[in-house]
Amino acid sequence: MIKIAVLVKEVPDTWSDRRIDPGTKRVDRDGDVVIDEINEKAVEAALQVKESGGGEVTAVTMGPKNALDAVRKALAMGADAGIHIIDEALGGSDALQTSAALAAALGSRGFDLVIAGNESTDGRTAAVPAMLAERLGLSQATFLRTLTVKDGTVTGERMTDDGHVEVRASLPALVSVTEQIAEARFPNFKGIMAAKKKPVETLGLAELGIAAGDAGGANSWSVVETVAAKPPREGGTIIKDDGTAGQKLADYLASAKLI
Repeated sequence: MIKIAVLVKEVPDTWSDRRIDPGTKRVDRDGDVVIDEINEKAVEAALQVKESGGGEVTAVTMGPKNALDAVRKALAMGADAGIHIIDEALGGSDALQTSAALAAALGSRGFDLVIAGNESTDGRTAAVPAMLAERLGLSQATFLRTLTVKDGTVTGERMTDDGHVEVRASLPALVSVTEQIAEARFPNFKGIMAAKKKPVETLGLAELGIAAGDAGGANSWSVVETVAAKPPREGGTIIKDDGTAGQKLADYLASAKLI
């Protein structure tokens, strides 16, 4: 039976007005937050691997109390268990610290496959999967648009600037997936109710064996020094049809280098 860990994250809703708090210089998470769409697709990929060959899927997140909602969503979709890394001292952690915490949580649990989205919609570093694979000593196959696991080997098509290349790696391994990987399923009522009874392990710095001085924004390797105000939205160009609208539209598109 293959043991799969899938990383999930709560992020500000992309359809809401996202902002960086000028005081803390961190993403403001007081508004609408949802599980990142790329993580839903990663969960779907994990579930498809489980359904094709058998296995167990554990959803893993790091974040404050409300981050547990992302794990619950994954459980409702069909994941079997969850891990919630939560500690006030982790607030503001950068990619290096995040990968260290995730590695501490996953390292001793014997996962055969770790699946992550290629990048989150808030941080957009696209670095955590590779960092985590390095810390865990795992083979890595990133930016996959397809994923197959068979006979102890993971294969897939890795996206490149020129198209894609076929990659493969022996388990245990870590993969990150793109938005092309799959369409996430909707949790049904049975899944939502079942999620309430599935186990979720809670881990803090003490359980992870990480010193407080190695975690959090005050000790991060990357620092946001300034936050620029969002520029005001400018009015669009209105073209009225007075018989020359077609030419005006063509001229406008040409000036914007769209044609």
